[in-house]
Amino acid sequence: MSEDRADEPVLFAELSARRGKIGQITLNIPPTLNSITLEMVDLLQQKLDQWRTNPEIAAVFIDAAGEKAFCAGGDVHALHASAVATPGGPCPYAEDFFTREYRMNYALCTYPKPIICWGHGIVMGGGLGIMAGCSHRVVTEKTRMAMPEITIALFPDVGGSWFLNRMPGQSGLFLGLTAAHFNAADALYVDLADRFISSDYKQSVLDQLQEQSFLVDPQPNHGLVRHILRNFADRSIGNCPGGQVEPHMGAINTLCDGDDIHQVIDNITTGETDDPWLSKAQAGLAHGSKLAALWTQRQLQETRFASLKEVFQAEIKLATQIVRHPEFAEGVRALLIDKDRKPVWQYQASRDVPLALLDSFFVAPWDDNPLADL
Repeated sequence: MSEDRADEPVLFAELSARRGKIGQITLNIPPTLNSITLEMVDLLQQKLDQWRTNPEIAAVFIDAAGEKAFCAGGDVHALHASAVATPGGPCPYAEDFFTREYRMNYALCTYPKPIICWGHGIVMGGGLGIMAGCSHRVVTEKTRMAMPEITIALFPDVGGSWFLNRMPGQSGLFLGLTAAHFNAADALYVDLADRFISSDYKQSVLDQLQEQSFLVDPQPNHGLVRHILRNFADRSIGNCPGGQVEPHMGAINTLCDGDDIHQVIDNITTGETDDPWLSKAQAGLAHGSKLAALWTQRQLQETRFASLKEVFQAEIKLATQIVRHPEFAEGVRALLIDKDRKPVWQYQASRDVPLALLDSFFVAPWDDNPLADL
């Protein structure tokens, strides 16, 4: 990268292989843990569209600058500013952000060429949305994942309605309700990653990719990428950390086995445990928005059999309604603006939430869905 581009939020390069090229995308705002801004969304979308039709680009490699994070989420400060600017009404910036972000996520999910995502460090929220959509997802010994939206009264979006519903047993619901952190082994177990590779091998992976003779047809190129990643994964097996989700599946399924969502919330928040991982998960839900817990479970229920296109169309509907409601602004204020970690939620118990209010979040706020053309 040239020095005059070093401060750009996303860096792009075209790496020559023996035949064809690899497009490299690097998220490049380490001080904010590479949190996704609207500018970054648009840059990603533009380049993905350009490379999709460029016959020289055989594969895409997405990574991030810095050692701490691939991407910690979206630019929530900007979303908060948009929400408080027009309380109770349309929030043009926030709604535009979600629309364009989900469109970019959908582009990743449906991309015909191999996309390798190097998910090193923190991968949360919007970052997990980017990684989940890629065809070849790599995690390392430093990978730390979560969908922490309940802490700010949002919901696991960016395709969360798709991938949480496809996790083993009740693990998707549990992770969505509790904001529980999980690692590389867990990501492999819940199908949010395809390979564990030690972080020291990153440059070697890129070097091997550049040694390939790629074809114009993308399908054989997926096989070439799998072959390279498999070899490095085989060398890395001994460095993979122990997981938390699979060993806790018995407890997770029991806790999420309730007659209704209220009982599930009770099970998780009131159970006695001396297990550190379950205790943190319990605290995540206990301190989170109960209204958000309800719309999270409802969203997963309503999109259980939805297509990928329908998932993103449902997510933009719910996200739009949420940013127009004060619960979201209060959650962001407490966690990220004032940082007092003392949100004043509108309802202290899930059973206090009027059903009509919950229903209102699932009513389209416009005549035409902005993602109808996906």
